[in-house]
This record gives sequence, C-alpha cells and structure tokens, in this order.
Amino acid sequence: MEIFGESLTASTGFFLILALGLALSFEFVNGFHDTANAVATVIYTNTLKPTVAVIWSGTWNLIGVLTSTGAVAFGIIALLPVELVINVGSGAGFAMVFALLISAIIWNLGTWYLGLPASSSHTLIGSIMGVGLANSLLSAGHVFGEGVNWAKAQEVFTSLLISPIVGFTCAALLLLLAKVLIRRPELYRAPESGKAPPLWIRALLILTCTGVSFAHGSNDGQKGMGLIMLILVGILPGIFALNINTNAQTIAQLVATSRSVIPVLERQAPITSLSGQNSADELSNFLKPTGKANDKTFAALAFETKEIADRLTGKKSITELAKDERGLLRTDMYLVAGTIGKLDKQNKFTDAKQEELLSSYKTQLEKVTKFIPNWVKFAVANALGFGTMIGWKRIVVTVGEKIGKDHLTYAQGASAELVAMTTIGAADYFGLPVSTTHVLSSGVAGTMAANHSGLQMDTLRNLLLAWVLTLPVCVLLGSATYAAALYMVLQVFGFK
Repeated sequence: MEIFGESLTASTGFFLILALGLALSFEFVNGFHDTANAVATVIYTNTLKPTVAVIWSGTWNLIGVLTSTGAVAFGIIALLPVELVINVGSGAGFAMVFALLISAIIWNLGTWYLGLPASSSHTLIGSIMGVGLANSLLSAGHVFGEGVNWAKAQEVFTSLLISPIVGFTCAALLLLLAKVLIRRPELYRAPESGKAPPLWIRALLILTCTGVSFAHGSNDGQKGMGLIMLILVGILPGIFALNINTNAQTIAQLVATSRSVIPVLERQAPITSLSGQNSADELSNFLKPTGKANDKTFAALAFETKEIADRLTGKKSITELAKDERGLLRTDMYLVAGTIGKLDKQNKFTDAKQEELLSSYKTQLEKVTKFIPNWVKFAVANALGFGTMIGWKRIVVTVGEKIGKDHLTYAQGASAELVAMTTIGAADYFGLPVSTTHVLSSGVAGTMAANHSGLQMDTLRNLLLAWVLTLPVCVLLGSATYAAALYMVLQVFGFK
C-alpha cells in the first residue's frame, strides 16, 4: 500500500486510515457537541433560522481552525507520556492514540445523547491522564503515575476550572453594566414568538455568535490537529517528522545556533562521556514529571545538540536527509527543545544572555518540528463544521430553554457570547485549552442570575454532575481502552 509516496504494509496502512478516521470523528462529534453552544443564543432570540445559524457557525469554525497557530495542539501533546510521543509508531504508541480517541468519543456521544453540554477539553485531558496512568502501570520499571505530566496538567486544569467562573461572573456583570449604559428597553425583552429582533440587535447577536464560533474553531479544533500530527509522525516519519518546507537560511541559522549553544552547555557539564542512546535516555528521563536536572542532563543536552548540528551541516533542505534519519533528528530536536523549556521553568539558567540564547534555540527547533500542514487544518475544519451542522439540536435546547426559568433575552445572549468569545480568544493566545461549553453555559446562567430570571436547578445539577464526572470517568475509560488496545496491537496484530 502506498500513501503520501511511502510504501506501507497492509496492517500499518489500515491503522493509519483507522486512526485518522477516529481523529476526524472526534472533531465531528466535537462540532455538534461543543459548537452548538455558539448558535443557541441566535436561535432562541429568533436572530437567525436554525439552518442558517448552524451553517454560519460551521463556516466560522472552519475559518478559526484554518487561522489557528497550533499552540493548543502541541500543548495537548505535551500532556502525553514522553516515551509514547517519541515512539508513537510503536505498538504502545498506536494503543495510546486509539485509546485517547475512542474514550473521548464515547463520553462525548453519551453526554450529547442526554443533552448535557459537557467539555470536550475535559474529556480529552481525562483520557490522556488515563493513558498515562495505565502506561506507567503496564510498563516495566515505571513508577505508577509518572507517565502523567502533572505540571502541565495542573496548568490546564487551572484554565478549565477558572473559565466557567469567569463566564458566570463576567457575563452577569456585563449584563448589569449594559443595563446602566444602554437604555434601550427592547434589548432586555424576551423575543416575541417567530419575530426577528430589530436590525441592530440582530447584528450584535450575529457578531457575538461569529466570535464564539471562530474562537471555538481556533481553540478546540487544534486538539484534533495535534493528534493527527502525532499519528502522521509515528507512521510516516519520512514525510511528517520534520517540516520539509524549511528553507536553507533557516537550516543554516539552526546549525549556527547549535554550534554556539554547545560550549555554553558543556561548561555546565563536567561529565561528557555519554553515548547517543545514553544521552537520549537521560533527556527522556528528565522530561518525565519526576525528572530532576543534574550534570548528566547538561552533558546529554550538549551531546544531542551536537548531533543536530552534525546532521544538518551542509544541508540546504530537509529532503537531503534520508527518510529514516528525519525521524531520528525529530527525536533529538523534541528532546532538546523540551529539556531547554523545562530547565528554563526550573530557573537553571542564571545568566540572562545564556537564557536568551537557549530560548532562541528552542524556538528555532520548534519551527522545524511543530508544524501543521494546510490539508490537516482543512480536514479538521470540515469535520468540525459538518458536525456543527448535523447534531446541534440537543445541546441548543438545553442552553436555550433549560438553564433559566425565563426565556433568554437579547442582552443575555449577547453578554454570554461576548464573554465566551473573549475568554476563549485569550486562552487561544496563551495556548491553553478551555471549554467553550463551560464558559458559555455558565455565562448564560450568570445572566439569568443577574437578571433575576431564576435558574432551573435540576438542569444545573445535571450540568455540574456531568462536569464533575467527566475527568474521572474519562481517566477510567482512557486506562481501560489503552490496556485493551495495547493487547490488540501487540498480541493480535503483532506490533512491537
């Protein structure tokens, strides 16, 4: 079987197609599960007809994905066990990808069927934790729990915890502020059945719907992109391990920076007798959540940096490297960039010039390894957009009818969506995955509370229960599916 110009065995080709199909299915489900929140307000205020609203929202999700930076995509990958990321083409790597996607899809479909706006971000992160825990339990020589990047997980959990609080509080305050500054009674009335609002109100609500849809695409859409890139790097490293469009000038600059970095690292590394495999293992161990820096860390970092410089010296294009060499080079770059980042966070660089040089080097490395082809963006964008257009209704009914006791007013819809748009956009800028569901649903609840419209406590209890259960349930799902998938790929299909 030949795919992307490379010959694959039938079993490997099957796994590639299956994995890509699951990744796009995850984004499809994400579309009708999460993006439905964005259209709830414009539908329930009669601003747009449902069909027009979901097509409009799907289109702006697509645009959001296409213009995204990729920061969130690689932030998600940073949560995965480092040995599985490096060896994603192994049997354990395949099992990891399948477990993540299958467990996330199962929970998303279950909560969608019940009409509960649960978080796809929580779902995926819970699955990642489950895989990490199961990997540490099933792998020889591992301490239970060391497969989870707890520091990165804490950073993500903080953003996921704070975002609904921000949504509730800010939407409530924004509605109260609007009542003081915008004295237009029609803005605060419930819509008349079947009657569209005044033009200026329609424009405001369409604008906020557009913003939420765009922000959702630029943030949530990246999760699928990150997983797809992981799949492609593992199965087709010759094509996707490194950005083959890297120009000669960038390669020359990378070699020059590597050469200048080596003596800086060697001055902090009195131990220099490390072999290639020993140095890679040293950096892999350091990048584990429990890893501690020592003299060997700097020695290994210097050794791997020299390897990068030697491999790229005299090259004007990535295509001049042998295909099997590209995968090895990506591993070196991934380990070096990750190690520099972790050392920086641990304040191991005391000299300002040294820190600046190494930070610049890390950025140069990531330009070659952290890239997303346009066709991947288009594929994810279309999956997200089609999902929005097909399965939106269950979640829309919950957000529009079951959170507050009174009908959603124009001002409430605009306030909730404006806060959601801003919060998600800020999280996207900082590379943090947040939940569109949590921000917008809590924003609607906040406006209902501020407006004294009353809250339907049964719905809120169900929402909170779904939010609380998402992480532990997905940890269990991720662990169970990883163990099952690992058995399948190792015992049934014979992968190593």
